[in-house]
Amino acid sequence: MSAAGYSAAKDDADAPIVVRGLVNRFGDHTVHDGLNLTVRKGEVMGLVGGSGAGKTVLLNSIIGLRRPDEGEVRVFGKDMSDVDDAEMEEIERRWGVLFQSGALWSSLTVRENVGAPVIEHTNLGPDLADEIADLKLALVGLSPVAGDLKPSELSGGMKKRVGLARALALDPELVFLDEPTAGLDPIGAAAFDTLIRDLATNLGLTVFMVTHDLDSLYAVCDRVAVIADKKIVAHATVQELEKSDHPWIREYFLGPRGRAAAAAEETT
Repeated sequence: MSAAGYSAAKDDADAPIVVRGLVNRFGDHTVHDGLNLTVRKGEVMGLVGGSGAGKTVLLNSIIGLRRPDEGEVRVFGKDMSDVDDAEMEEIERRWGVLFQSGALWSSLTVRENVGAPVIEHTNLGPDLADEIADLKLALVGLSPVAGDLKPSELSGGMKKRVGLARALALDPELVFLDEPTAGLDPIGAAAFDTLIRDLATNLGLTVFMVTHDLDSLYAVCDRVAVIADKKIVAHATVQELEKSDHPWIREYFLGPRGRAAAAAEETT
């Protein structure tokens, strides 16, 4: 085996997420065609691509909401197409997911929403679940008072933070974020970016983040994977992607919005 091959094999062995040869089709339309991706332990990986490139389809394939037509998805070394119910429950205890809308249950309080994974996946009772929920709310910058509110009483930024607190309820190793700053004003989005970066660093998380927010890519991500032409065409730091000659990548990172995001990061 070559040195490069040995390094890739070792990376795959340690990586929380490995995708190989992924194919996703909807009827005659092929979204992914031989897509490969490795997310390293402890990194914040951003995923970008044009509209319809299949970012959310890839996320759903990784977390088991969609069964790919071909290829392999491995999470924590387990082939997601071949796990039984007990293995799937163990995997779900090791990850947390923040969906774009927050996906909070409207009939439950904030505290009950955050504590729901504790009730579902452990033998701890409601009192301990509430205590854990209050700890996680504090971790994302919300007071215990917020725990008594219903989702309808929250601002958009608070809903995102509650969703993140729920994703962290079981002390996961891996966190999936689907457009975490979508719908937030620039100040709120910047604060959320800082929160994600701080949590990833302080808790030793691996983060897989689907986003279109250039500011988030510069502020949060260690590497960025780019979907284009039905594959991952690049996975590198933002600074390396700025030097790419791929047409979509150049337009995305070197257009007016990309230059503005880069300039803003340089001043921080």
